[in-house]
Amino acid sequence: QAYYLNRPEMLKLMINRSRRYLYYIVTELEKRGMPTELALLPMVESAFNPRAYSPARALGMWQFIPSTGKHFGLQQNWWIDNRRNVIVATDAALTYLQKLHGMFGSWDLALAAYNAGEGTVGRAIERNRRLGLGTDYESLNLPPETRNYVPKLQAVKNIMTNPGKYGLKIQTIANTAYFTRVSAPAQIDAHLAAKLAEISDEEFLALNPSNNRPLIGNNDEKHELLLPI
Repeated sequence: QAYYLNRPEMLKLMINRSRRYLYYIVTELEKRGMPTELALLPMVESAFNPRAYSPARALGMWQFIPSTGKHFGLQQNWWIDNRRNVIVATDAALTYLQKLHGMFGSWDLALAAYNAGEGTVGRAIERNRRLGLGTDYESLNLPPETRNYVPKLQAVKNIMTNPGKYGLKIQTIANTAYFTRVSAPAQIDAHLAAKLAEISDEEFLALNPSNNRPLIGNNDEKHELLLPI
């Protein structure tokens, strides 16, 4: 908790960003019967910045590297990078987490594998098995970042569940959808789309961050954009 509580401006920023996406992610988790606290994972991964880019070339709110993104069907080309797409990247991340849960049998090990890779966690489990040691998350010899990964998620959950306990005033996040999908022409300028929707360019890009160019292009006759309800 100290990591986040000592960074109040960062905490405030990521909570404000999360308002756009949390309801949608929680709804998708509920549909799949997954723990809803996983909706807070982008706070640990990207501080809920859908355009976040890491030195390891991980991109988007859910921080997919190019190869994992491709494996889960996230299109990456000159026009778009769907690792940043709010809808399809969330779908891919939840599918990946479900796959990891199936492989390792617990959510904390699934989260460790999401952070460090399934090979790293698999090898750590095998090493402990050979030594007759426990194979749960706490027992494994994992990289420091991965060891701190689940505690970070727990810390965010604690803060979001009971901010008053930590002397924080957090505005309640509405339990209603923030955005909706609308049909758009095959090609449209992003600035014009924002103007027609009567929202700022910043708001438009926060909901439609996958486009690499000012002109939003699509080979189909029309496609979907996200706009605030």
